[in-house]
Amino acid sequence: MDKIKGLKKTELFGSLNELELKSLAAACVDRKLRNGETLFVAGTEAKGLFVIVTGSLRALRGNTQGREQVIHIEKAGTTIAEVPMFDDKPYPSTVVAEEDSEVLFLSKEDVRRLCLKHPAIALAALKLMASRLRKTAALVESLSLKEVDQRLAAFLLQEFTDKRLKKLKLPTNPVIATRLGSVREVVSRAFTKLEERGLISLDKNREVTLLDQKGLRDYADK
Repeated sequence: MDKIKGLKKTELFGSLNELELKSLAAACVDRKLRNGETLFVAGTEAKGLFVIVTGSLRALRGNTQGREQVIHIEKAGTTIAEVPMFDDKPYPSTVVAEEDSEVLFLSKEDVRRLCLKHPAIALAALKLMASRLRKTAALVESLSLKEVDQRLAAFLLQEFTDKRLKKLKLPTNPVIATRLGSVREVVSRAFTKLEERGLISLDKNREVTLLDQKGLRDYADK
């Protein structure tokens, strides 16, 4: 794992010079995660933050009935678990690997020392947390005001946009349900609604084709 390259790609540490990056890399602990493996659990002591070098991780919250809600997904080149570095509280969410991933761990003490020495890092952390706060506010609005089929339409639009495709392979309905704050059966019915309206086509291999992008966007925003 190229620790220096991984650190340099992040918004937090990208402004450091080569010597500083080398020193920081020496303090990092690397870890590999399998798809579905848990990095940490909500409510446990937060000892540091993680830099995602390869792969992607999802942050989620769950309840005792087994329901889960994905809060955000982070990919290679970003960090996760910044908030506890500044409020001295436990990890606010559970983080699980979306795919095989590699991460670097930085202790809380090292992060704080860097912030004091390099105010630009603290400002970058504030910008990152502000961005996530906006996304969380949008998620709350979606869960409160939109039906599951509208949320599904918005999810599909984002997936198509991110991958720049007209056809893509979908995860299972239970996985999608965690993204939408719903359950498998309701997600299945939502797919049927979108198909009946001629907005998408879903085959038996779970490959979905975008048939009407404008119509799907209008449906998501109605």
